[in-house]
Amino acid sequence: MIESIFASTTSSELTLSTAVLTIVISIALGALISFTYMKTQTGTGYTQSFALTMIVLPTIVAIIILLIGSNIARAFSLAGAFSIIRFRSAPGDPKDIAFVLFTMAAGLACGVGSFGYAILFTVCLCLLMFFLKVINFGAKKAAQKMLKITIPENLGYEEAFDEIFKQFKINYELRKVRTTELGSLYELVYVVTIDHLTNQKEFLDAIRCRNGNLDITLTMSPTASEY
Repeated sequence: MIESIFASTTSSELTLSTAVLTIVISIALGALISFTYMKTQTGTGYTQSFALTMIVLPTIVAIIILLIGSNIARAFSLAGAFSIIRFRSAPGDPKDIAFVLFTMAAGLACGVGSFGYAILFTVCLCLLMFFLKVINFGAKKAAQKMLKITIPENLGYEEAFDEIFKQFKINYELRKVRTTELGSLYELVYVVTIDHLTNQKEFLDAIRCRNGNLDITLTMSPTASEY
């Protein structure tokens, strides 16, 4: 009985009942994957269009597999038709790409009639994603940030803040020094690695006391061009 559930139901001739069952299961699995993505997504969040795409994508893949079947000529003709489609989008997060492959795999399994395996691996992977989210797997304990400090010209910048960095146990590297306000002020650009337990307000307050309450900028997610 159980083996019959996991056996492929794809036949040489497509029937209406098989098509309906494939579409219903692929939509359900796509909805489950999309729900998992929305609940485990962190950082900048997600877009509604991407969440909707993950529901539809398994069904599209399953329909394509159903239409192709074992007909090689039909497979080549569909490949030629779909080759005219061009997807232009910015590179996504690796996790987004993984979920796209996830939905395509679910649709592929439904398309070949392996409904039991499709449900099995979808549920297992969704549970895995929730588990990794709960344990916060792969999270960094320290983050690299960019620190800009403005100092008066009479303050030596080489070792001006060494004591403060050591006090808060912050790794740092001086990347850039430039003059501002017609040479009356200096702007120092540091790359600092701050532990997640470090009190950033106390750290910035200590720097303010040293640089005379001049401008300080701490960039949370700097790009390479900003260094």
